[in-house]
Amino acid sequence: EALALFDYLRKSHAQGFVVSLSGGCDSTAVVSLIHLMVQLACAELGLSEVQKRLAHVRGIADCRDARTVLGHLLTTVYQGTANSSAVTREAASDVAEAIGATHREIDIEAFVAGYTAAVGKALGRTPDWNRDDLALQNIQARARAPGVWMIANLEDKLLLATSNRSEAAVGYATMDGDTCGGLSPIAGIDKAFLRTWMEWLELTGPAGCCPLPALACVTRQRSTPELRPAEAAQQSEGDLMPFPVLDRIERLAIRDKLPPKEVLLHLVAEYPAYERAD
Repeated sequence: EALALFDYLRKSHAQGFVVSLSGGCDSTAVVSLIHLMVQLACAELGLSEVQKRLAHVRGIADCRDARTVLGHLLTTVYQGTANSSAVTREAASDVAEAIGATHREIDIEAFVAGYTAAVGKALGRTPDWNRDDLALQNIQARARAPGVWMIANLEDKLLLATSNRSEAAVGYATMDGDTCGGLSPIAGIDKAFLRTWMEWLELTGPAGCCPLPALACVTRQRSTPELRPAEAAQQSEGDLMPFPVLDRIERLAIRDKLPPKEVLLHLVAEYPAYERAD
């Protein structure tokens, strides 16, 4: 993935990457890949050769080390609403600071309220959480797209999508929300693996690169999109199921082409702690 990102950046002549960094696992995994891209490129090629191969990037010749190269290439954007928490805001800021990204914050609550009010006026009723839960969740994710796209356009950078395979496979993703972008680096990676990989990167990391202890502020969290009000205590695995189970179902049904009844038999045998509901 790191090599692919470097190669795409070189061939596309873009000025770098933009990521909507929520402070959660998926978007943090994407920015971590960009961090590894720069670290591995500088270790393998040397700073001067990296600057030569990315000579189209304005100002890269003035970068003095891998960290300043990363800050030049990567812009991260935290986009909060009334349902966002201080935990994810601080996690996004801490991760961006740890890797040296250029970090921005945008409060999009006014945009969410504006869309909701405009649609409510057109429909003749105010959307509410009792009847319109999914729509009110999705408008928050979609309202993040215009601003981050604008930043990418203004900086001549590539916007990267942050949706993963597990959530996309069951529709737990927002079209024009976390799926928007010109490239999707983790689209083929399941959520269970992503979390394991993030823990490995936090504590160990690849040969030639230091681990990223700052990832602890992300790996210690329970996954949540923060799209419902705080009192709902929303968690992704609560909305769906534990990610290892979801990944196992996908492998049995898609890879092994087993029918639902056989998938269920495997799950009953492999996860005895869960109750079977006939």
